[in-house]
Amino acid sequence: MLTKGDEYPIHQTPEPIAYSGTDRNFYDRYFFNGYNWDGSVFFGCGLGVYPHLNVMDANFAVVVDGVQHNIHASRVLHMERLDTKVGPIAVEVIEPLQALRITVDSAEHDFKADITFRGRARALEEPRFTYRQGPRIFMDYTRMTQNGSYEGWIEVKGRRIEVKKDQFVGTRDRSWGIRPVGASDPQPVAPPPQPQFYWIWSPLNFENAITLYHINADAKGDAWNTAAVLCPTGGGEEEKMDRCWSDISFQSGSRHAKAAELHFQRHDGSRIDIKLTPKWNFYMTGLGYGNPDWNHGGYKGELAVDYDCFKTADIDTCVPPYLHIQAFVEAEMRDGDKPVQKGAGILEQLIIGPHAPSGFKDLLDMAP
Repeated sequence: MLTKGDEYPIHQTPEPIAYSGTDRNFYDRYFFNGYNWDGSVFFGCGLGVYPHLNVMDANFAVVVDGVQHNIHASRVLHMERLDTKVGPIAVEVIEPLQALRITVDSAEHDFKADITFRGRARALEEPRFTYRQGPRIFMDYTRMTQNGSYEGWIEVKGRRIEVKKDQFVGTRDRSWGIRPVGASDPQPVAPPPQPQFYWIWSPLNFENAITLYHINADAKGDAWNTAAVLCPTGGGEEEKMDRCWSDISFQSGSRHAKAAELHFQRHDGSRIDIKLTPKWNFYMTGLGYGNPDWNHGGYKGELAVDYDCFKTADIDTCVPPYLHIQAFVEAEMRDGDKPVQKGAGILEQLIIGPHAPSGFKDLLDMAP
């Protein structure tokens, strides 16, 4: 059960806030993405706390006019977990489980922002993610996810973007537990496993509802964690699906979706079918995911701040730092005889190693 305390980065185990632990890979993290309904502007933010590494880091990225601007920051935690500010980037809880504020203030890099997230629907607790490699825990964490709207502004390189609550929506999550952070383990489990990870996550916004779907699967395609939820806006109860699955066709020469369909089946056998049309990619390396220079939990001294940018159209998506994406998608939802609902959202994808249903056999072979 989620409580207001779970809004704050003070967890020490994958359980909600009641327990303590000592695993060096423990983390506690905020994540946000936001976009206008046509996808012409997209931004993301992450702030992570790594208590046993004594590090806190944060990243903010925005894509506008085909350019992704990324600002990164890292500092020593000094064992104070509630001071959620890293250099120019800060996250503030305004109302637990409902409203949060993100600020960026870097005159040096001509990068500023002040935006507030407010929930369109209730915060949802996803099934606990527990994954072992042989005898060793590789991942063990809890996450809550919430769709909402944004209001405020972003300024980057002289361009000001007005973020209006009737135009910008998105998703934020809070996760805490164990996953690889900081420096790599000097002695992996024996024998070393073949790298393999299949991850799809798709939170979607519609006018009067939100949906959430995810799947982690092994090389054979068997899901070790998957779920789907339909939830009305305005705070109503979520509807958890009995079964869910996805069908994805891939772009030639990549591991990214050309098209996708999500299928949810209720306990009474009725179905929801959602067609997704990817439009373009947001690259998660801008928020530290897989970033060789700004990996999550990496020690960079008392305080370090940097900025980079790239044209999204110029990215070689076969290169590992750019495999992990959130594709902005247009969505069409069919729920029985109800009118088709159109919406928008993201299709997050990270696929490494073999996955039989997709036709991938090696570490990084690409779709034909």
